[in-house]
Amino acid sequence: MSRKIMFFDVDGTIMEDNAGHFVPESTREALRLAHAAGHLLYVNTGRPLCNVDADVRELGFDGYICGCGTYIECEGKELFYQTVTPDVVEKMVELVRRVNAAPLYEHRDAFFFDSHTRELPFITEIRNTFRMQEKNIYRSTEDADFGFDKFVIGYDEKTDLDAFKAGIAPYFAYVDRGWGFAEMHPLDCSKGSGMDFVLNRYGIPKSDSYAIGDSLNDLAMLQNAGTGIAMGDGEKLIPHADFVTAKLRDDGIYKAMERFGFFDKA
Repeated sequence: MSRKIMFFDVDGTIMEDNAGHFVPESTREALRLAHAAGHLLYVNTGRPLCNVDADVRELGFDGYICGCGTYIECEGKELFYQTVTPDVVEKMVELVRRVNAAPLYEHRDAFFFDSHTRELPFITEIRNTFRMQEKNIYRSTEDADFGFDKFVIGYDEKTDLDAFKAGIAPYFAYVDRGWGFAEMHPLDCSKGSGMDFVLNRYGIPKSDSYAIGDSLNDLAMLQNAGTGIAMGDGEKLIPHADFVTAKLRDDGIYKAMERFGFFDKA
């Protein structure tokens, strides 16, 4: 049997999307068995590198695609990184302020908030979570080293979303996450482009690649894999999946990896 590779979303897929970050024991065992069988396991997340914490690292992945493909690390080595140019950074800050949205700017090394915009619930919740995790929540768009690789916004009925989408269109893809929350990544970077980079590095055919996620920001990943897998509670992603596994707490990762032969020797 040839060596396979699986790409995993983090939040809602390998761990619960909350401050506790619960990982089922069945998920830990599945990752252990797949590694023992000689297969490759990669995180593929929208989180920037600075938000890939020890609770993810200790699961023993072979590498990390972070920030929707803007950063790629293979076996402990950084092999790719792309950030937004200063002129586009300036345009996006002005745009977000003008359309009355609330941003969180994500850089490989830091998160940046903007005190010149409104506080909207989703961004406030993220900030409170970071505070509990003892992350630096005081970085600002006013800082001399401010910049970002991708960003998210909170929005509501007071936000001019049409103007926002038109303004980002030359530079960023728009992914609506629901509940007044949207994610923007550069047009030439995505979870899919990150996968291509890794597959090319190892010489693994797309037919031996698998991707598993739970929300629409995983769509590019599922579409780019030989087999795309949705978690059982990923309602918006399920119509786009080749296979639907159980929910996270119902051993969804274990069942999917067993189903597709990740416990068999490569």
